[in-house]
Amino acid sequence: MLLEFAGGLLTNSLALLSDSGHMLGDAASLLLSLAAFRLAARPASDRKTYGFHRVEILAALANGATLFLVAGVILWEAFERLLDPPAVESGTMMGIAAVGLAANLLSAFVLMRKGDVHGNLNLRGAFLHVVSDALGSVGAILAGALMLAFGWYIADPIISMLVAVLILRSAWGVLSNAVHVLMEGMPHGIERQDIVDALRAIGGVEDVHDVHCWSITSGMHAFSCHLLIRDDADGQDILQRAIEIMSGRFGIDHATIQVETARIRHLELHE
Repeated sequence: MLLEFAGGLLTNSLALLSDSGHMLGDAASLLLSLAAFRLAARPASDRKTYGFHRVEILAALANGATLFLVAGVILWEAFERLLDPPAVESGTMMGIAAVGLAANLLSAFVLMRKGDVHGNLNLRGAFLHVVSDALGSVGAILAGALMLAFGWYIADPIISMLVAVLILRSAWGVLSNAVHVLMEGMPHGIERQDIVDALRAIGGVEDVHDVHCWSITSGMHAFSCHLLIRDDADGQDILQRAIEIMSGRFGIDHATIQVETARIRHLELHE
């Protein structure tokens, strides 16, 4: 990061400066992700009955928002440079960008080897930060090559804008998934109707209602529902079968299922 910042000032390259600024944001984001993992490991308490697992989602939300901010700054500066592209010392720029690329690829490799960058939203946000940094370095190298070969100094802001668009695409995925979890949305890969159909197929079940399924954090899902059963059915046997279905078929171990007969009446709830 420091090398690219100094190199950007020395060579007058926006691509290097934007990549350096992005790295600064990423360093903070990685520290935030690490802190979130540490907090999530703390046990539940009387006040925080689910523990601190949601901190990971809040960290992912912050990481996604930071990516949007960084991309916006890059786009603004790049647009100004499009009108009057400055000369850039492209050879030095390419060498510095190559060092940045190597550092980012090493970071991405470590994250892929040591963590679940696909299933854990917090880790995915950190990984996308590093990958977008690597793309920035690739863009800087490409821009340097074009300027060195053809003198196209406009390549520097154009490449910076393309990198910013790629950053925005990554940021949107992290941000939308984090908001979905915070809004208690259905976990990805699980359909509400599939759950209802599976529980209704249990012998003795007449209706399934008040169905709610949500994520506490990445890979940790919760579920609750009411099962209306026949008055002569074995409620405990049906409950056990429902628990097994939720765990075995849908991968949800934290299931709260209330078994009811026709004598139980609830106020109408709006789902």
